Amino acid sequence: MALDFQLVLLRRMADHNPDLVEDARRRLGASVADMREANRRWQAMVRSPRSRPAAARYRCVLGEPESVLPRRLGDVDCEARRWALPLWPGLRFEVLVSPDGAVWNEWLVRAPGAPVPRLESLDDLVPWSCTVDEAARAFAPARPLEGTAPTRWGLAFVAPDRDGVRHETVAEFTWGLLQRTAVVA
Repeated sequence: MALDFQLVLLRRMADHNPDLVEDARRRLGASVADMREANRRWQAMVRSPRSRPAAARYRCVLGEPESVLPRRLGDVDCEARRWALPLWPGLRFEVLVSPDGAVWNEWLVRAPGAPVPRLESLDDLVPWSCTVDEAARAFAPARPLEGTAPTRWGLAFVAPDRDGVRHETVAEFTWGLLQRTAVVA
């Protein structure tokens, strides 16, 4: 089932980086039809009137989490449930679950102990190189932007180019992983 879930993540990323997705799909040994079918099954499960709650759905598809960590968001305690995915060994798929079992967020985050990428300039912001949290910290203050879909986020920030010239930049993320950047000014 983890294979199918990785294909679902890739399907959403294909809009931004079809070449990276194609390479990843081949590494997984899956065809385009396999990716389409995995996405179809996932969407049917999500939209079914008898669908499991989102937190239970991830456990059903991915098994028991590799780790469950307490997390505090503002004045509310929640759980961060994390799963390893073979396609991204340096990352974990994290689901933030509220005390009542609702899923608040779902995205890729850096795995504990995995090297964090050096993010100092626009040249360092290549697709799939960093997570939304890492970019926000590296180029603080960053302003969150509404994404074009529930699994997409954006950040606006100022970043230097290789010559040190600072540029207003927008970065787009899918499932928390950098997909592309654009200099806006």
